[in-house]
Amino acid sequence: MKRLLDNRWLVLGCRLALGAVFVYASWDKVQHPAAFAKQVYNYQILPIIASNLFAMTLPWIELFAGVALIVGVLKSESSLLLSVLLVVFIGAISVNLYRGVNLDCGCFSTAEGGGRTIGLHTVAEDVGLLLAGLVVLRAAMLERRQAA
Repeated sequence: MKRLLDNRWLVLGCRLALGAVFVYASWDKVQHPAAFAKQVYNYQILPIIASNLFAMTLPWIELFAGVALIVGVLKSESSLLLSVLLVVFIGAISVNLYRGVNLDCGCFSTAEGGGRTIGLHTVAEDVGLLLAGLVVLRAAMLERRQAA
């Protein structure tokens, strides 16, 4: 397993894929902040003021962290930040699945009715992205330790 995790091609693939997914995910949200704020509020986890603040900042965090991963700068910080966000997303989706709430995930599109409905598939996708983020984080931390 360690040998697999040390494979530079795996790490590069995870880094580029994770970065690309988050840049793509941020694009529509950056262009339509009010629509995304409505989607965040629909999760019924945060109060409206916090939902709006989250909706205004999240897309930019996704965009900058994704670009940083693609470019190859701030790898440990970006992969840690995106991994934490993925844990939050997994939690928010899981809570609403438990509640039986049927809503658009807001993952890639802010279009009303044009998004994807949350489900176990959404959780599984986020877990896969989380694993990719942890692969990148591990490699970046090892790289940093070796450089020190």
